[in-house]
Amino acid sequence: MSPTGTEDDVAAIAKRWKNKRGSLIMALHGLQDRYGYVPREAAMSLGEQMDVPLARIYEVLTFYNYFRLKSPGKHVVSVCMGTACYLKGAPQLLSRASEELGIKPGETTADGEFHLQVVRCVGCCGLAPVVTVNAKLLAKVTGESLEAHLLTPTTAEDGKA
Repeated sequence: MSPTGTEDDVAAIAKRWKNKRGSLIMALHGLQDRYGYVPREAAMSLGEQMDVPLARIYEVLTFYNYFRLKSPGKHVVSVCMGTACYLKGAPQLLSRASEELGIKPGETTADGEFHLQVVRCVGCCGLAPVVTVNAKLLAKVTGESLEAHLLTPTTAEDGKA
């Protein structure tokens, strides 16, 4: 936990959820919301402050697909594989993104710029196929438009695309 004040962040999360039944998962959500993933040091600190063994914390972290144990890239590219997106070409988009970025789904580029992931449904089926780059929704994506967004991700997240 390198940024200043992070120990205070963990303490605040631990205090909020300590001694509440079934609260570990909520505390871990808080850590991931804060850091974008669950750093080992933060998990260890949370365990100490909530009196939860580290093994129990990692049981939860590794059971649920939602949690990340490694820092995602600066730009998170999510390819929707819901039924509508799948039928409209999402598998080909995923392959194209993987090839373009040189990583497989679930991986981050060596430079830390991009993280590629699959999501099950974005909830925009009428706009299929859908890809998100950070918080920016890309609708009716083609291989060419996806490539353009990967080349200029800041444009995609600023909403100027």
